[in-house]
Amino acid sequence: MYINSPGGEVSSGLAIYDTMTYIRSPVSTVCVGAAASMAAILLLGGEAGKRYALPHSSIMLHQPLGGTKGPAADILIYANQIQRVREQVNEIVRRHLNNASLLGARGQQEAGERYDARAVNDMMERDKYVTAEEAKEHGIVDEILYRRASGKGGDQGKGSGGGGGGGKKSP
Repeated sequence: MYINSPGGEVSSGLAIYDTMTYIRSPVSTVCVGAAASMAAILLLGGEAGKRYALPHSSIMLHQPLGGTKGPAADILIYANQIQRVREQVNEIVRRHLNNASLLGARGQQEAGERYDARAVNDMMERDKYVTAEEAKEHGIVDEILYRRASGKGGDQGKGSGGGGGGGKKSP
């Protein structure tokens, strides 16, 4: 799933996320340009080991946003709802970040949990913009795609470093 989006309604994004997790086929996600807000959650929600970003991608995570007006009782209902959604989204982020860190750099299972609920809450408190390289360090994406494989057995698609190379073909 190619993603270039500023985000959108949380309920619509969670419907897409639920569909991604419901279907049997693993969903590969690729950030091309930007994945902000709910779009970043969808990027993160791809199959562990199959989440990618192009080198100049920008990814932004933050807590769900909203606003309402009306009687105090209705505002309180809305505040409780947005807090519940925030906790749901934070749990999704925590689970996927930890699944990525458990896979490790070589795709091997590692022990431990890198992100606890508090760390994710702190990460999501304010707008957090990261580059593709920083997204890889945090475990938001697994690889950065520098150039498409040549198709002649040359595996040039993923890796680290500015120009290409890296030893794997593109998704």
